[in-house]
Amino acid sequence: MRAGRGTGRGLGALLAAAVLALTGCGLESGGAVPLSVGPGSIQPVPELEGVAVTVGSKDFTEQLILGYIIEFALTAAGMDVRDLTNIQGSNSLRDSQLNDQIDIAFDYTGTGWINYLGNEKPIPDSQGQFEAVRDADLAANGMRWAAMAPVNNTYALATSAAYAQQTGVRSLSDYAKLLNSDPGAAVTCVGTEFNVRQDGYPGMAEAYDIDNGSAPKQIVQDAVVYSAVADGGSCRFGSVAATDGRIPALDLLLLTDDRAFFPKYNAALVLSDAYATEHPQVITVLEPITKLLTNESVTELNRLVDVEGREPAEVARDWMVEQGFVTKG
Repeated sequence: MRAGRGTGRGLGALLAAAVLALTGCGLESGGAVPLSVGPGSIQPVPELEGVAVTVGSKDFTEQLILGYIIEFALTAAGMDVRDLTNIQGSNSLRDSQLNDQIDIAFDYTGTGWINYLGNEKPIPDSQGQFEAVRDADLAANGMRWAAMAPVNNTYALATSAAYAQQTGVRSLSDYAKLLNSDPGAAVTCVGTEFNVRQDGYPGMAEAYDIDNGSAPKQIVQDAVVYSAVADGGSCRFGSVAATDGRIPALDLLLLTDDRAFFPKYNAALVLSDAYATEHPQVITVLEPITKLLTNESVTELNRLVDVEGREPAEVARDWMVEQGFVTKG
């Protein structure tokens, strides 16, 4: 669906090399936090005063917002925060963390379990998936997963509300029946990754008894999917991220995954076990924030950026102020 979920390992290696090349040009310490904030309910923590922390994120809207949320929280706690958000692709972010270029970031449990740890089958329960990736990644790589948020930015198929009303398609089983009986009525726009990933269309097709080879698909850029499905001209269905703000804005309907195929992609904090052990207060500061990151709240934050055109840092800062965690600096 998008590079944010993790690309193939070959491409990931190239992207990681690009990141390493950039860091060789002086970005290894990161840039300044883009907006200033002051303490709110988050007060300076003596143990964190002046401690350096580099915050990373991937390069799509939700990740940028989540990265800035970390930055503003830790700034209010008194840390020396460095901004290294907007890294291209999951594997590049991961390699930056493994190489100690980034101290903390939000990542997704499904990405950790499947793309980083190489498992083929997800665990259907969100808490179970979190615990599995937490334990396995700590044992294998010394990486700590903590403070899982309710938000689950999983893959999904969407259609327009009008077309769902017209066809009665509400679930992926309904979609499979329509596709198998009338393929022309189920033309589907898919992103390049979603088209080939096992946790994307190929795996979904197998789970729902769809002939992947003959399914009518158009491979497009991820950003094009939303408008194409809303217009209904070229595509009636499309691959989306479940928390994308364009879904409610364009009156799209997410099809129910009634066979529970798609993995859980709950956001959680990821940092090295060594850094978490040395600075446990970091997780303590961020835990109350992660509890408020629901599908509804994050979808609205994404909408403010992708639909209204606001800056991710501004959206993240304003939300933190509204929740009382920080004040405008």
